[in-house]
Order: sequence, then structure tokens, then C-alpha cells
Amino acid sequence: MMIKGEEKYIRDIFCDNFVFEIPRYQRPYAWTEEEAGILLDDILSFISDDVANIENLTEEDLGNLSEYFLGSVVLIKDENDPKSQVVDGQQRLTTLTILLSVIRQLVANKLTDNERDVANKLTDNERDVANKFVFELNNFIYEQSGIITQHKDRPRLQLREKDQDYFKTYIQDEHGIKKLNDMDSPNLTDSEKNIQQNAMLFYDTLQNFSLKQFIALSGFIINNCCMIIVWTSDTESAYRTFAILNDRGMNLSFTDILKSEILGKISKEKEEKYTKEWEYAEDSVGREDFKNLFTHIRMIYRKEKAKKTVLKEIRKFVKPTQNPEEFIDNVLLPYRDAYDIIKNAAYQSKKNVIDESLKWLNKIDNFDWMPPAMLFLHKNQNYPVELGKFFSRLERLASGLMIQRTNLNERIKRYGALLTDIETNKDLYTDDSPLQLSENEKRNILDTLNGDLYLISKIRLYVLLKLDRELAGEGAIYDHSIISVEHVLPQNPRQDSVWLKWFPEEEERQKYTHKIGNLVLLTRKKNSQAGNYDFDEKKEKYFSTREGVAPFAITTKVLQESEWKPDVIDRRQKESIDTLKTIWCL
Repeated sequence: MMIKGEEKYIRDIFCDNFVFEIPRYQRPYAWTEEEAGILLDDILSFISDDVANIENLTEEDLGNLSEYFLGSVVLIKDENDPKSQVVDGQQRLTTLTILLSVIRQLVANKLTDNERDVANKLTDNERDVANKFVFELNNFIYEQSGIITQHKDRPRLQLREKDQDYFKTYIQDEHGIKKLNDMDSPNLTDSEKNIQQNAMLFYDTLQNFSLKQFIALSGFIINNCCMIIVWTSDTESAYRTFAILNDRGMNLSFTDILKSEILGKISKEKEEKYTKEWEYAEDSVGREDFKNLFTHIRMIYRKEKAKKTVLKEIRKFVKPTQNPEEFIDNVLLPYRDAYDIIKNAAYQSKKNVIDESLKWLNKIDNFDWMPPAMLFLHKNQNYPVELGKFFSRLERLASGLMIQRTNLNERIKRYGALLTDIETNKDLYTDDSPLQLSENEKRNILDTLNGDLYLISKIRLYVLLKLDRELAGEGAIYDHSIISVEHVLPQNPRQDSVWLKWFPEEEERQKYTHKIGNLVLLTRKKNSQAGNYDFDEKKEKYFSTREGVAPFAITTKVLQESEWKPDVIDRRQKESIDTLKTIWCL
């Protein structure tokens, strides 16, 4: 099937040759004030680079100005039919329509205000020009009704069905912007909010322009701004073109490209159903997490570190377009559910053992463990006992790899092996299973925990919270906005302090300072001055709350000590390590 592409000026795009329609499966209008503002600023800056005052821009100047490229539009369109489904380019076409509509309204305001604004009163000639300007600009926003053609006004651009009524009423209809400016809008959808906010941004930016400036600006947009229009009547070719264009650096998520490829393979009879399911999956987890979901799905299938882009590897190993309906029904939606449960620790088992493990997994400093978690939950959704056992062991593994500072490649290799064993239903609880820690790994973990834990910033809070949870019991809740790790024996004690009596040798102080036995948790930012208090003062003013009780069991135990000498830290160190050995079966 032939694919055509042409560079066209806006005057040749918003014309009778095209009736743009946004298909139902497209995401809503998403440009915010940032993107819309950049577009307008770029256009104005482009003009001002060559013309000192836009008001002085003549027809000859327009002819001498360079073209301003606004990007590409990909369409599904038959040769002689103006109906054009927009595969790519919705954001630009919509924003340009909003901009032209705002300019139309601002010029119309000058006609309305002309009767009472004596200082800026238009001459008769200017009134004629303004009326003609509004009439001509209307023609770029909608195809006007005709006596001979016998058709009603028809918008040049029609958004998705759920957005079009709002867009037509407040943007495309003449004086719609005025109604938009006056309306109270507490219950708008995200796309409607974007439409309104971008229109008001343009309105506020341009409201002090003169009639000549509006004519010059509109002349530049209509006659000098251009876009590449690519179209084919074949749906598959249009989506392939869209994917190629965006795979080469244009600003779209790989999930948008996959959406076009996958939904483009589904029959028109089922298109709406699967579009809604896709959008539900994306909206329910959020756009960024939706990309993460696909990254984890790639890993479940590939079981290795990506060697190419996520998009290319999903195409090659997941192959979602081979049977798009099956992919959405049996892969995307079930894994979305699993991802959501895991990310939010929301399995809701009666004993809550599963959710407890999931909460700790989500505190790990990476998410490489997520694919095996998703696969196991997907396969064992209705077996809470098995899930509880597995997630407890997975948290142990993920914690152990984090504490050892196992590098990314080794983690991916380990979790890839675990994915294979889950997929093939191997026994995951034998000593040689990738789910289990080896004896050497256990020794490495214990060596790290027994060392200067405070100096390993990425694991110290996690380890101490895990220890505190065990000491406090099931009622412990960690929802404080700030949790800091602090020393009891300070790093730099004052010369006249009791600390130097208890730890007179520098070498001895260094031996104990950063050990787990000398660390506590606080719900406040670090205070370097308070950190050097003597022990009694520190307990009273720094380790206690206004209510007199520290919120952490690990800190409360310090308050019970009358002195803080080496033997106390040694005892506390041993107790802490023994507790962690029990927690992680070390």
C-alpha cells in the first residue's frame, strides 16, 4: 500500500482537503501550559529574530521569513476522501486550533469594545479589516456552512467523542473562548483542564496585541508554519509509519508506540472494547508505572538484561501484535493487576503476611525483584499460603543482595534464573534454588552487618527499620515523613564530654562509632550540635519526644541504659545481629 508524505503549510492543512478525527483509542489531549507556552514562545521568538516589531511585519516580510516546522502528522486517509484519522499529531493540531480560536476571540473583542473604548477606537477601515479577519480565521477553525453545498458548519478537527462537545462549545464555536473565560470549572476532566488552561495562557499572553499584530501573527502561522503530513489508506502502514517516526527520537513513550501497533491489529468491531481496557490499565497505575510494567513484562519473557531498547525487545520476545487480543486479556491486564497488588502491598490476606513482605520489598533500593514477584503472583493468585512463603523468601533474597551491594548484572542474572524456575514449576526451596541464599552469601551479609553499617548509606535505614520492626512486634507502623539514622556515641565528641572518659582512645571510639549497636532511629532531621550532647542530655533532649517516649523500639531501649560504654555497645551489637540472623535465616 502506497504511503504519501508532503510538506504542507497550515493554510493547506486546515482546509477542505482534511477533516481530522481523533480515534477513540488515542490518549486524551495531554499538552499542558508548559508545552503550549513553548510553542507560542518559539513562534514569537522566530518572528522577532527577523523583525524588530511584529506590528511592522509586511506581506513582503512574510515572504522573506523562513518556514517554521511544527512537526509531523500521520493519518489514515483515502486519496479523495477528506476524512482523516489522526494516528500521530493530535497534540499539535489541537493546540494550533486553540491558538487560532484565541486570536479570533481577541480580535472579536476589539469589535465589541469599539463602541465604548474611545482611546482605542477603531476606524471604519479597521472595523472592516477586523470583521474580514474574523471571517477568514473562522474558515481555518471550521468549514463554514454554505447555501450551495447545503452542509452545516463542520469543525476542521474533531477530538475523541468524550472531548469533542467541550472542545466545540468552548474553543471552535465563535465566541466560545469568551464563554470559557467566564465559566466556573471545578469538575473538568484532565483533557478539558488542559484545553482550558492552554486557551487562557494564550489569551493572557496575547490580549494586549494590536489588530496589526494579530494580523501579522496569524499570517505567519497560516502562511509560514508547516508540517509534514504522512498518510496511507492502510491502517497497518499508518501505524508502522507512526512507530518508525517515533522510534527515531521523537518525544513519545514506547508504550504509546506499542499501543498504536497492538490496537492497530484489532478488528474495528472490538477496537473500542480493547481501547478501553488498555486505557484502564494505563490510567489505573499511572503513565510512568505503566512503562515500568512493560519493562517488567519484557524481563519475564526475556529473563536477561536488555541488549536493545525495551520497545525492540518487547516486539521480539513478547510479540504482542501476533495475537493482540490474547496479549491484552492474558498478559497485560493480569500483570497489571499483579503489579498493582505488589506495588501497593494490597493482597489483603487474612494474616497479612503477604502484604508485610511486599511492604519490605518495596523499600529495597531497586525493583529488579519485581518480575519474579509478578510472575509468581500471576501463577498462584489463589494460593495465599504459597504466596506468603514465596514473598518472605523473595524479601530475604532481595535484602541480601542489597546488603551485599550485588551489582546490577549479577542481580539480573539471579532473577532471570528465578524466573525460569518459577515458569517451569521447579522446587524453589531446595538449597541450590536461585531463591535461596548460599552459605557464602550468608557470610558476606553477616560480615557487612557486623561492620561499619552507618557508612553504607543505602542499606543502613532499611536494616535498622527491619530490626526495629522485629523488636516492636506487629503493631509497628513506619509512616513518618522523616526518619534519620543517628549515633549514640557521637562521631566527634567534645573534649570536655563524658564520652572521652568512657572511650578515651581514638581507635576504640572508631571501632564502635558506626556499628549497628551504636545506632538509633529518630523522626527528625539530623542536628549536629545536639548529636554531641553528653549521654544523659542526649537521652532527654534528643532521643525522646515531647511525650517522653521514642517512636522506635530500637531507640527506646537506649533510653533504658544509664551509661553508654563499650560493653553496652557490644551487648547491643550481639543482640541486633542475632535478631537479624533469625529474621533472614542467616
